[in-house]
Amino acid sequence: MKRNWKRVQPASLQEATRLCIDHAKEVHHRSVDGIAALMGLSNQFTLYKYIESGGMPTRLLPVFEHACGCDFVTRWLAHSRGSLLIKVPTGRSVKPHELGEIHQSFIDSIGALARFYEGKEGAQETLNRVTEMLESLAWHHGNVQQHIQPTLDFDGGEK
Repeated sequence: MKRNWKRVQPASLQEATRLCIDHAKEVHHRSVDGIAALMGLSNQFTLYKYIESGGMPTRLLPVFEHACGCDFVTRWLAHSRGSLLIKVPTGRSVKPHELGEIHQSFIDSIGALARFYEGKEGAQETLNRVTEMLESLAWHHGNVQQHIQPTLDFDGGEK
């Protein structure tokens, strides 16, 4: 079963790194060796060392995430400091299924809150659902603001 990558929220730096590797493998069919080559590392064992230790140099994080095609490390860094992270809205029109996705996100987050307060769901799972909903809503807020004067869509319109 394919993972819904929009719903994944890392709980630690090592998990964020592992999710990037998994995303690269599942979505882009890239191995760790392939990621290391795209990063310009002369030795793939260097990347294995960074993954194992969780000690990747900060200057390599954007290159690593670009090679993996996702931003889980950046997301974890923002979330660990109490911040939300949203893509820059471009003012583009949304498709009906995207409105359905935000509606489902609201339902999921309210359900997670109810289960949390009943003692049936953990804090991390609840935080993940609420964070997903808040970031989605913040993106739509910015997108409506940008709709008046759209910017160029360089990244294919992904939110």
